[in-house]
Amino acid sequence: MTKEEKIQHLYQTILNLESEEACAAFFEDLCTNKEVEQMAERAYAARLLMEGKTYSQIIAQADISSATLSRVSRCVQYGKGYSSVLKMK
Repeated sequence: MTKEEKIQHLYQTILNLESEEACAAFFEDLCTNKEVEQMAERAYAARLLMEGKTYSQIIAQADISSATLSRVSRCVQYGKGYSSVLKMK
């Protein structure tokens, strides 16, 4: 199986998760606690950016470095992932 096929298989596996509990169990097995925390902080920072918060406000609220926040910001601006899944309330 190629690297791309393995990645596609991972995406399909995630799409097959049917509950928050199943998702939590899968990510608990797949990732370290720190990796899950880092992904959660990035998603939280993306939401704050989409709400119009400044870098300073986000860094004060989220446990994220300015370098990571810069990457998240580029993804929010030019990517398609965050905006497609993080809904504004």
